[in-house]
Amino acid sequence: MMLEFDVLSLFPEIVSAPLSQSIIGRAAGSGLLCVRSHNIRDWTHDKHHRTDDYLCGGGQGMLMKCEPIFEAVEELRRENTRVILMTPQGRVLTQQLVRELAAPCMEPQGGAHYIIICGHYEGVDQRVVDKLVDLELSIGDYILTNGAIAAVVLIDAVSRLTPGALGDERSGEEESFSDGLLEAPAYTKPIEFLGMTVPEVLLSGNHKAMAEWKQERAVERTRANRPDLYEKWAAEHPEFFRPGKKKTKPTHYKERPAP
Repeated sequence: MMLEFDVLSLFPEIVSAPLSQSIIGRAAGSGLLCVRSHNIRDWTHDKHHRTDDYLCGGGQGMLMKCEPIFEAVEELRRENTRVILMTPQGRVLTQQLVRELAAPCMEPQGGAHYIIICGHYEGVDQRVVDKLVDLELSIGDYILTNGAIAAVVLIDAVSRLTPGALGDERSGEEESFSDGLLEAPAYTKPIEFLGMTVPEVLLSGNHKAMAEWKQERAVERTRANRPDLYEKWAAEHPEFFRPGKKKTKPTHYKERPAP
């Protein structure tokens, strides 16, 4: 089995193009996942292929109609399908939720099938939400021109956790949010550049010291950039702050002379 997505959108090309590239494109080529992008207009029956109408009770903009979405989901749904609606009113996507959506693929012979409905205009008729949708998702507190863009973000985030997609399975375990923190700063060659040097601990070969340094820098970065995450992590890890715990001294650019 594999990870499968059927995406319902008025702009299927927005979904198809970016997901054919890079890691996700290679994973699809290897048979690890399949993304099918459909135009909702294919399930309309009037000569104008209309998918929207005016809001009942008045209001600005147009609303996506029930009929084509219901027909599309009915045709594409399987026994194990979950239907997701991309909407600003949905639950905010997090790495924890991404892992939950990818979890069925972690099991032996596992797989998952998701139908993603992409909103447009003023969204979709509420009866679509009430009858068809299992999960409403938002990728953040801002508004996009249409849900296809958000669907690409969701598919990319979930697909890269499919076993085999990243090549090195540790990559998904050692990145930002995997343990509740942002990633520590990272460096590569040259060792010295414009007077800035790689922190000496990363060149020491001492794996324990390097791990401690990375955790401490990850905590510092999270505290500075995402205090909301930091407060949650700190509350769950009181042992990190216990008196007498040895800390690695922060290494700044000019503390180590250039070779």
